[in-house]
Amino acid sequence: MLKIDLTGRLAVITGATGQLGRVMTEILSDCGADIAIHYNSNSAKAEELVRSVQAKGRRACAFQADITDMDSVFNMQKQISETLGDPDIIVCNAVIQYAWKPVLSQDIPDYYSQFESCVMHNVYMAKAFVPAMTEKNYGRFIAINTECSAMAEANCSAYTSAKRGLDGFVRCFAKEVGQYNITVNQVAPGWTISYTDRDNHTEKQEAYDSTVPLGRRGTDLEIAQMVAFLASDLASFTTGAYIPVSGGRVMPAI
Repeated sequence: MLKIDLTGRLAVITGATGQLGRVMTEILSDCGADIAIHYNSNSAKAEELVRSVQAKGRRACAFQADITDMDSVFNMQKQISETLGDPDIIVCNAVIQYAWKPVLSQDIPDYYSQFESCVMHNVYMAKAFVPAMTEKNYGRFIAINTECSAMAEANCSAYTSAKRGLDGFVRCFAKEVGQYNITVNQVAPGWTISYTDRDNHTEKQEAYDSTVPLGRRGTDLEIAQMVAFLASDLASFTTGAYIPVSGGRVMPAI
């Protein structure tokens, strides 16, 4: 029987206090991983997650950082290394939220913020954490992309263009660090059901659901489970992949 076993591994999850990040934190810790919980401003939720992970017998600490600032990311790396050790798994999940508008109406700073949080965020995390992975000849680097980068629909140009930039970074990086037994992959969620939807009873979105071959939106748990798989040794020969978790709404072609 196959089992996702992350016992003895240390994972860093950026945006861990967000809708998807908190579920990733719980699932990876359920699989045995210790967790470095990154947050930007929600310290209360970060500490709640720390207590939850520790209650399972795992190690966990919360670390504040601005993932769009290189010095802040490197300072977080130093704190994590001194507190928990050098991570085996990096999950770059954080992203800046903004109001989606048509190109002609979208504020220019939104393009910069998306590039910083989608592309440079991953670059900074790679530069800060991957050198230690190369030394131990092991690592898992997982970037959270989106179905939007493949769909390229109207009114999300800042987000889409930044996530397409992320895709280029991941593919190049995977080729560079593969020799060190480090895999680099992307999980691309569709419009995902989260805690907010359950609270507001907005799980069903008929117009969107009708475009999904499986007939429904995916859940935060389903996204986290794919992250856990890629973080594990079950995915030891998968790298450079863009993996949609969108119920078939995105089907990359060969």
